[in-house]
Amino acid sequence: MAEKYVVISDDDRKKARTFFERGRSVANTGNYDYAIEMFIQGLAIDPDDVPAHTELREISLKRKMSGGKALGFFEVRKYSTSNKDDKLNQLNAEKLLAYDPGNTDYMLVLFQNAHRAGFFDTAMWIGPMLQKANADSKKPELNKFIVLKDVYRDLASDPSTPPPLRSELWKRATNACHLAAQLRPDDMDLQRELRNLGAEHTMNTAGYDQGVSFRDSLKDKDSQEKQLEIDKDYQDAGVMARIIKDAEAQYKADPNEPGKLLKLVDALEKTEDPAYENQAIDLLNQWHAKSKQFRFRKRVGEIQMKQWSRMERSQREYVEENKTDTAALKEYRQFLKDKYEFELSEYQLWAENYPTEMSHRFHAAERLFLLGAADPEKYGLAIPLLQESTRDAKYRNKALILLGRAFFEAEFLDEAIDTLDGLIKEYALKGDDNSKEMHYWSARAHEAHGDDDAAIKLYSQIVRMEFNFRDVQKRIRDLRAKGPGNAQ
Repeated sequence: MAEKYVVISDDDRKKARTFFERGRSVANTGNYDYAIEMFIQGLAIDPDDVPAHTELREISLKRKMSGGKALGFFEVRKYSTSNKDDKLNQLNAEKLLAYDPGNTDYMLVLFQNAHRAGFFDTAMWIGPMLQKANADSKKPELNKFIVLKDVYRDLASDPSTPPPLRSELWKRATNACHLAAQLRPDDMDLQRELRNLGAEHTMNTAGYDQGVSFRDSLKDKDSQEKQLEIDKDYQDAGVMARIIKDAEAQYKADPNEPGKLLKLVDALEKTEDPAYENQAIDLLNQWHAKSKQFRFRKRVGEIQMKQWSRMERSQREYVEENKTDTAALKEYRQFLKDKYEFELSEYQLWAENYPTEMSHRFHAAERLFLLGAADPEKYGLAIPLLQESTRDAKYRNKALILLGRAFFEAEFLDEAIDTLDGLIKEYALKGDDNSKEMHYWSARAHEAHGDDDAAIKLYSQIVRMEFNFRDVQKRIRDLRAKGPGNAQ
């Protein structure tokens, strides 16, 4: 079971806020190192103040964007994370992380020790950052997903955990286990645990209120409002205007500092207002032209993709609500083609500039596949990229499904059957969406090949997973109606 949750007294919380206020004040002057020290001292008094953790994280990112370096080897040794005192380990890990905000090892130590020390809200706060950072890394580490799974499961199993949080914890444990299972697809124990965790989440499903925490409430209004501004992701217009104004002032004061530029771009992009987004695009294009650094050009494409996605969403919603409007449907299909072509050109450009990043090749292959409906030659172009993508554990299963479908659409039926049947044999998560997809398209390939008995068996497995999946019922009936040799 998890260690007992530690309650911080109101007096200690007030004492800690004195340090946080001082840290906030000096951070506004650009003295980030001193601000970090003030926040660490405050957290030594109230180690479970989530808004303070969040604010310290913001300060550490500002420090990094302004050119701040990680601590050197001898400095790091001063902050041991292998003490007998779990709270001290947590604080030292957080200080090291403040100077090196992308370090997942420090995130892991912070997460583990917050759990051991009884500061569960802190563990809930850092856990998603650790999971995302590990998942997004070029070489995700299995152990980090396992630790996340185990801690979340431990907290969820504690009878004293509030029910809404328990539901969220089972969900997080399931997600972490799923990521671990993707790295170890042949580990049957891990696959079995994934099913068990999923079942626990289903049985404990409840609406998770983001305001619910182990700490009953955040009574400090100022800290509460600060945290809400961050959590709302800049959606409030008044907050957004202040943030843009501040970012613009900082950028004008130091127009050659890329960190100041990117902070302004972030603020402009968060508005989802085309005028502001175009302002960000202009700035990024200027920086790309003068620096020749592709990261600025890539950011332009990312913003434009979001704009295309918003337009697609609005058109899709109209078509779904007005199904008799054939002209709108035709326009929507043309729009999708244009969107996929734009995204394809972006991903191809990104792949050229980042040749070792497999995600760009996989996403380019996806767009080629999607464009194949209007131009079948695109399937042939997608196949080599999908074959490359299967070598990356992150994309292997999705790439193999698309590869099998591309072979099917290109009328390479034997290749489609071999690819999809092979994947079905090795895939452990029976019954999920991927499983249904691979069974369905393998069945379609067998059917097109004239292997009616094999097709019926595969379709039959799908209806056992989901009875109303696509047109499977009709296909089974039609095949069985062809003759007694096909009846199963």
